Amino acid sequence: MPLVVGVLLATVLSYPIGLLIGSAYLLPILNAAPAYAAMFVLLRRGQARQAVALMLAWAVTLGVTATVSFAVWPRALDATVVNGPEYRDEMFAWIHTGVGREGSPRLFIPQHLVHLAAFVALSLVTGSALSIAMGAVLMNYMAFYVASLGRAGVPAWAVLLLGWQPWALCRVAAFTVLGVVLAQPLVRRTIREAAPPSWRPWLLLAGIGLAADVILKAWLAPTWGRWLHAVLP
Repeated sequence: MPLVVGVLLATVLSYPIGLLIGSAYLLPILNAAPAYAAMFVLLRRGQARQAVALMLAWAVTLGVTATVSFAVWPRALDATVVNGPEYRDEMFAWIHTGVGREGSPRLFIPQHLVHLAAFVALSLVTGSALSIAMGAVLMNYMAFYVASLGRAGVPAWAVLLLGWQPWALCRVAAFTVLGVVLAQPLVRRTIREAAPPSWRPWLLLAGIGLAADVILKAWLAPTWGRWLHAVLP
């Protein structure tokens, strides 16, 4: 429990520290480093379930803290959040027009596959160190968009209910579990272990999350966009 509390507290503090420094590339490193170190320790101990739980709690803390921090920060953060302005503009254009990658499986599925391939490759090569930092980048620019809804005048209740879409939450959970699973080959090289634990249930869970992401997005995104259009000035 002290390890979990320490990681979550460090994650919360990484935002004011990172935003005060103002480096777009340092922010996700500050976000990810404590969680990665703790995950590595837990995996070396053979505590796979605890490692997955820790990283899921980290992802939730990251999303909430990033959204709140970006919403209340007293100066513009366009230069501090990697891909934040670009993603915000893309999403706002889709909300206003109904046209864009968010509502088109033909467009968003290839992008999802590219992100997944990059995440898997980085995880296997670096023991998930770079892929978890990549995950922080993705979380930050999604949170930047959600915070921008509030800054644009969308009511707080609508930001809370509509900002983080259910398919995005499925994708975040799936990538988080994958990050833990794919760190294991490198971790095992640092310890003597007769029989590695089975990761099939976790891979199945991640696969379900990725499938739910695509299915829910294809099904709900057009309606979600209309709801947002109704509340975005």
